[in-house]
Formats: sequence, structure tokens, C-alpha cells
Amino acid sequence: MSAILSIRGLKKSYATGVEALKSVDLDIMRGEIFALLGPNGAGKTTLINIVCGIVTATAGQVLVDGKDWLTHYREARTRIGLVPQELHTDAFESVWNTVNFSRGLFGRPRDPAKVESLLRRLSLWDKRQSEMRFLSGGMKRRVMIAKALSHEPDILFLDEPTAGVDVELRRDMWDIVRDLRRDGTTIILTTHYIEEAEEMADRVGVISNGELIAIDEKQALMARLGRKTLTITLSEPLDRIPEGMEEWDLRLEDDGHQLCYAFDSNAERTGIASVMKRLGDLGIGYKDLSTRQSSLEDIFVQLVHAPGKAA
Repeated sequence: MSAILSIRGLKKSYATGVEALKSVDLDIMRGEIFALLGPNGAGKTTLINIVCGIVTATAGQVLVDGKDWLTHYREARTRIGLVPQELHTDAFESVWNTVNFSRGLFGRPRDPAKVESLLRRLSLWDKRQSEMRFLSGGMKRRVMIAKALSHEPDILFLDEPTAGVDVELRRDMWDIVRDLRRDGTTIILTTHYIEEAEEMADRVGVISNGELIAIDEKQALMARLGRKTLTITLSEPLDRIPEGMEEWDLRLEDDGHQLCYAFDSNAERTGIASVMKRLGDLGIGYKDLSTRQSSLEDIFVQLVHAPGKAA
């Protein structure tokens, strides 16, 4: 799979001395969904705004399908669509005019059929004559996606696409994103909703303090950094970890009714057999056993708070 977007040595520093980006290198593959995760202020939006031509980089290069995004500025902007976090639209303009005008901004010829198809696809056709001020937040978010797609870009940036929408509409938005990918659109999304990345992304990047600290296919990242937890539901609650079991990574939960053991899921010896044998030797009974794989959220927290483990 070839890269449709290549970022090399991208930096952004401000006069105040703040380094928003610290030499970021990143390849986005054609047709993938790439999720960029990071806490507030990590550099996600700065990265997107530089690629989209909104913010000027201090150093570095961006190639859009092999062409420099500065020397081929018009072509690069035509290939890229952006759905920003903020819902900036003319409150008194209709949905139809809002989307149609955005298409014209990129030099695309008038094509009512394409605009109609786009509005129908995003469940906006019935709202086409409605003024933006009368739309719900979720509908406005759909209009922002329609605006970004109006000039038929190959690459779509979604900056917190489901911020402020309810759970049901969020699921609808996920379906829209999957449909776009099936049609060949490359999608880069930033999100605070870890389950959003876990649900949709092919690959995940984690950015912290302006640096990419991890990047991999979602399942590979989870396999490489993930841990499992064995939860032992005890027959009788404990008030402390039993003596002689300090060597294992154990903790008590549910008021002492559950003993939890975290272990490396990729290790040759997990230690489970030794834990269970020790419980038996101590005469500690149990009613149930269950295991849970680390979620992408667990891994994200681990990486952000201990970036040295990302290697």
C-alpha cells in the first residue's frame, strides 16, 4: 500500500518558545483510517492545520501523493478536506447554499446532482433549505462533513468529528466514515473517544508534547503493549494481599471480593499457574475466574504517562 500523505521533520515553534511540534515523521497509507490520539495540547490540531495550510510550519515538508504541499499548493488543497472541531458556518445561510458555496471555493464546477447526492448520503436532504441556525449540533456536524467533501477530496481530516454529539449520532457518524473509506477516501481522525479509534482505525498514532511516541496497526499496538488482567472472584473477601504473594502484580477490588492479577499477555510464562497454586496452598477459595485484555485506552494512558515504554 502506497503513502498518499508523507510528513517529514515537521516542526512548529512559537515566539514564546513553545514547541507545538517536534520533528514529526508520519506516512498515511492510501485508503486507510488513521487515528491520531493525544491529550489536549499534544499537537494534534496543530499538525492537521499545518497540513491543511491553515498554520505555517517552522520546518519540515509535507508530500501529498508525492508532491510538495507548498510548491503545489492549489493541487494539495484540492486533494484535502477538513472537518474542524469548531462549527463555523453562516448562521443565516441554507444547508444547500453552504455546501454548494464550499464546492465553488475549490474551483469545482457547479454540479447540483453531486451536491444532492452528498446531502442524501449524509441524511441532510430534508434539511437542504433549512438555515444553519435552526439545525441541531449533530446536523451541523454533518453539514461540516458535507462541506469538506463537496470538492471531492482524496484525503479527509476529521478533527474530533463526534465532539458534542450523542451516542446514537456518534454511531451514525462512524458508519458515515466507514462508507467514505469504502469509496476510497483516506481518513485521518483525531479523537478524545478512545473507543472511536478502537472501533474504526486501521492504524493508531499517539502524540504527546508534540512528538509521535507510538505508531502501529491497532491490533499490533495492542498486542505489543497490551496486558491482560486475571480477575479472581473470591469465596470470602480479603482485607489485604495475602502474605507470600508480593512477587506478583496483585490488587484487591470490589471491597476485597476480587483479586486481580495483571500479566504480560505475550510472555512465555504468565505466572497464572503459580498464583493459583499459591492461593490453593493458602486455602483461599474462589468462585469465578475471568480475563480481560487491555483496551486501547489503557495503552494510551500507559504511553502518555510512560513514553519510554513505546519502543
